[in-house]
Amino acid sequence: MLRLEDVHTFYGNAEALRGVKIEVGQGEIACMIGNNGAGKSTTLMTISGVIRPRGGRILFENRVISHLPPYEIVKMGISQVPEGRRIFSRLTVRENLEMGAFLHSKNTNANYERVYSLFPILKEREKQPGGTLSGGEQQMLAIGRALMSNPTMLLLDEPSLGLAPIIVSKIFKTIKDINDEGVTVLLVEQNAHAALRLSGKGYVLESGKIIVHGTGEELLKNEQVKKAYLG
Repeated sequence: MLRLEDVHTFYGNAEALRGVKIEVGQGEIACMIGNNGAGKSTTLMTISGVIRPRGGRILFENRVISHLPPYEIVKMGISQVPEGRRIFSRLTVRENLEMGAFLHSKNTNANYERVYSLFPILKEREKQPGGTLSGGEQQMLAIGRALMSNPTMLLLDEPSLGLAPIIVSKIFKTIKDINDEGVTVLLVEQNAHAALRLSGKGYVLESGKIIVHGTGEELLKNEQVKKAYLG
């Protein structure tokens, strides 16, 4: 479904991604793990068109998307939940969700119901400003906003960041529920153990390069991965 072929991405003259190769099949949950600065978020931003690669290709459903602007990539079915949530704090929950539906307004009512079924607390809070929500509720809102565009693939950047363990468990269960609905997921996550347990496939990124890849189970047992990321 998604394939990165020898992708090179730069910030100015600094090379952030060095020949990244990733494949995510339809219906899979795949994850990327790595330390801060490894290039995980840059990979997602490159896929979603926020940053243009200088080398290599990105293909989605066998179409090259490396040159497309972000809104075209969203139209094709890729939606990203950014690190830090980045909700609109002064807009209500309902208005934040509406922002996610700007390309798919015809199915808006059904999309609201889908999001509220996944996150009932958002229905209760729909008239509140986003900035008044707890951290976990804001993360739910960010995921809900991304789902409003009817994506076939969801890019999630550090969804557990800064959240209490009980909320993290709920977020990861919801990711599995979304995947069970048929949405393919590419997950960037510092909680390597939880990410690999959830994922069928994993990639370890270090200094802009993929250094290890395999099934989630294989990486959980990999001595290099255990030493560096699993403690």
